[in-house]
Amino acid sequence: MNKLYIGNLSENAVPSDLESIFKDAKIPVAGPFLVKTGYAFVDCPDESWALKAIEALSGKVELHGKLIEVEHSVPKRQRIRKLQIRNIPPHLQWEVLDSLLVQYGVVESCEQVNTDSETAVVNVTYSSKDQARQALDKLNGFQLENFTLKVAYIPDEMAAQQNPSQQPRGRRGFGQRGSSRQGSPGSVSKQKPCDLPLRLLVPTQFVGAIIGKEGATIRNITKQTQSKIDVHRKENAGAAEKSITILSTPEGTSAACKSILEIMHKEAQDIKFTEEIPLKILAHNNFVGRLIGKEGRNLKKIEQDTDTKITISPLQELTLYNPERTITVKGNVETCAKAEEEIMKKIRESYENDIASMNQQSETETVHLFIPALSVGAIIGKQGQHIKQLSRFAGASIKIAPAEAPDAKVRMVIITGPPEAQFKAQGRIYGKIKEENFVSPKEEVKLEAHIRVPSFAAGRVIGKGGKTVNELQNLSSAEVVVPRDQTPDENDQVVVKITGHFYACQVAQRKIQEILTQVKQHQQQKALQSGPPQSRRK
Repeated sequence: MNKLYIGNLSENAVPSDLESIFKDAKIPVAGPFLVKTGYAFVDCPDESWALKAIEALSGKVELHGKLIEVEHSVPKRQRIRKLQIRNIPPHLQWEVLDSLLVQYGVVESCEQVNTDSETAVVNVTYSSKDQARQALDKLNGFQLENFTLKVAYIPDEMAAQQNPSQQPRGRRGFGQRGSSRQGSPGSVSKQKPCDLPLRLLVPTQFVGAIIGKEGATIRNITKQTQSKIDVHRKENAGAAEKSITILSTPEGTSAACKSILEIMHKEAQDIKFTEEIPLKILAHNNFVGRLIGKEGRNLKKIEQDTDTKITISPLQELTLYNPERTITVKGNVETCAKAEEEIMKKIRESYENDIASMNQQSETETVHLFIPALSVGAIIGKQGQHIKQLSRFAGASIKIAPAEAPDAKVRMVIITGPPEAQFKAQGRIYGKIKEENFVSPKEEVKLEAHIRVPSFAAGRVIGKGGKTVNELQNLSSAEVVVPRDQTPDENDQVVVKITGHFYACQVAQRKIQEILTQVKQHQQQKALQSGPPQSRRK
């Protein structure tokens, strides 16, 4: 993609005019300018220089009273499924871009392009020509966080050679991510950001150094590692430690973590802080057992491979309001950073296995999630845009029920979809409520969810003497209640109430669905064993 199209040229434009423009911009060319009436073509040495020319000149340089346009030169037969989107806000979260792109079709890949510009550039491949055309029409000139997106075709050699019916089908989502922009340490990988963030605990006295003057240090880490980093400095006033949340690709997350470790160690030297500074990772209790492994083998191997000492806070410290355990890693910056990679690799594997397990339970479920009434506007968004994007992203039906009374403090969100869709939709709703500060800065979001179960299965959820429901609460850290003396509805179902943090609620919901699956299987086996009903003799 090193051939450029230069448009919106004056009839008076000549090759020497364009040579001067490119020379002033310090952009080399690999051949002469081929000037036609109103447009021209030129070759750059490589794709990188072509992109620099587009970034530096298109819509920014005037020639004979007209602003020139510079784009990749793409033959009509290759204007099929591939687009390049430029001028993307530099700190935009991937999931925001996801939700925007999938509105126009199935995205087979979205690869980030190396560029020196402050804004980001991605190459997107849709599954059909019509989808790409619609995305081009809708997104070119689209305002996103005060940045105007620039969208153009790029050559689609493979699609030009294929019969459209033979083109691979994608999904509403993303495959491969491209490489990071220049300047990212360690060349952050081509992976999609993981939905599971890294959570750290750091001494309060180092928070100022991590943030930097007017936020300069944290912004630099965010930019260099392509991460979203939240320093929860307002939570737990007076506490000796503060939490930090990092969301990025696995490699981007690790790069950000290492940068934070380096800052803390440097600050410790500057202020003559003599105590050891360990790496502290917060992880939900659901993942910790698998991290430790049978007889502690997994944890011992990580210690040996990284030359660190790792301890995990005891179960007794867990509460309904704090389902996370603290993983403390002692060593130098390099060994602690290496241990973080291995620890989070194990935790992500557990998380992905849990998601896969959810996908196997592919039946559609309905969950009623109760949110603060004041948060309804934020969930719906302007003209309903946010709830529509959320629905598309999650693959779920999301509706907000009318208020039960004018002064109702909570509203019911009805979410219908398979387990993975439930996980995504509920996760985003929890996140939105936190982002918009509908809960105190000192606490995590805790919501109540209702699921309906057949009345004959309610006893299995409770268990003998409440044993099952108690085990379920201990496992998930959620509060699970099956109200007594319920009258079954018209479908002979009763309500199970689940209250807690996002992961706690998800674990409880999944376990209850497992119980219901077992009950259904038992019922089916019973029916098969009894055989068809015998007809009565007259």
